Amino acid sequence: MRYFPAFFDVAGRDVWISGGGALAARKARLVLRAGARVTFWGAGPDAEVRSEFGDACAYRDRPVGVLRPRPALVIAASGTAGDGRVAALARAAGVPGNVVGAPGDCDFVVPSVVERGEVTIGISTGGAAPVIGRRLRERMEALLPARLGALVAFAGARRAEVAARVPAPGRRAFWERVLEGPVAEAVLDGDEARAAEGFERALSGERQPGHVWIVGAGPGDPELLTLKALRAIQEADVVLHDNLVGNGVIELVRRDAERVYVGKRRGDHALPQEEIGALMIRLAREGKRVVRLKGGDPYVFGRGGEELDALRAAGVSATVVPGVTSALGCAASAGVPLTHRGLSQAVTFVTATAGRGGAPDVDWGALARLRHTVVVFMGVSRAAEVSASLTRGGLSAGTPVAVVERGTMPDQRVLRTGLAALPADIAAAGVTGPAVLIIGEVAARAEATEIERILEAA
Repeated sequence: MRYFPAFFDVAGRDVWISGGGALAARKARLVLRAGARVTFWGAGPDAEVRSEFGDACAYRDRPVGVLRPRPALVIAASGTAGDGRVAALARAAGVPGNVVGAPGDCDFVVPSVVERGEVTIGISTGGAAPVIGRRLRERMEALLPARLGALVAFAGARRAEVAARVPAPGRRAFWERVLEGPVAEAVLDGDEARAAEGFERALSGERQPGHVWIVGAGPGDPELLTLKALRAIQEADVVLHDNLVGNGVIELVRRDAERVYVGKRRGDHALPQEEIGALMIRLAREGKRVVRLKGGDPYVFGRGGEELDALRAAGVSATVVPGVTSALGCAASAGVPLTHRGLSQAVTFVTATAGRGGAPDVDWGALARLRHTVVVFMGVSRAAEVSASLTRGGLSAGTPVAVVERGTMPDQRVLRTGLAALPADIAAAGVTGPAVLIIGEVAARAEATEIERILEAA
């Protein structure tokens, strides 16, 4: 280990930065966030730098021979041969110096930084490969909750109270329970009231109540998960998932978490909706962190609203985490813009299957008259009814349709057809779903796959 990792306290202290271009500006932004007083010197800052920082920084256009008043740090960032002289000047004055891009001339290096409030993480490659440091920072940015700093502040504000009420031998275990359980999750969710209530219960020795996250898993590709959804999945004690959740998403569930399949297929409900609600309530009352993992978005034909109503009626706290609905994911994956200038100025999402497999109350004629994009969920088994209803409503028999099966997944298939031919082509291609039907002029832009060759061969 060439460099000893440490953090400088520069709040209210002077940091001198030689140079005045983009390189120097990047370093100035960092130290200003730490509360330093910045002086650009040795090379006049360009107009853009002065415009950005204004009176927040001081400017000395001429080189100096003595560091006076003596700064806390010196950063040489002109990108010229003069940076070496600046480093020598700093070393002679006993001031730690950094030369951007020249690790051999540095007394310290500036790492890639991840910030979450009071949490600061520095990542260094010793100046040998800064790009790798930046990539590691990007990965950590994705992994760390955005409100991690709020959690640190929450704990810090209660340290004295814990010290007064929890005996010393048990404090560490207490903080581990609090900072890895529902209280921490409430802070990270931004629910300070729930967090404070849970913290008080923990202090009094009561069992902490559980919590339910109703999470949209997206159309299947795990990389389309939101960061909040990923955090909920990886923190859950129990995950209730359906058949529309991709295997790649399921693999992200913690290994020691319980996984319960509660999926619904046509004519095959693993667990009725009422029993799913009862199960979530029971698990939460046992103090467990429960994730109800649903394909797409919970609020787009996902019955998320019904499940949230059931949880609230039972007094169970819950959070809804949105997901990429399959309409958006499948359209993007198939190359179909749902709205496009000159083709469609609006889009409607509609389901072709209602509760218990029946037909929904949809005014297909009104949709046909609007002449915009219609995305049909759960429409494969009712393709004939959809086609006939929209044709009767006035849509042309040749209106383009794109059927996107298992969208965003490695085995995605796309069928381009017309409205009248839709039922026959679905049957000929062996489309079984899950799939969405994209109906309208934009569907002609779909990128076809081998599914069309199956039709040609037939």
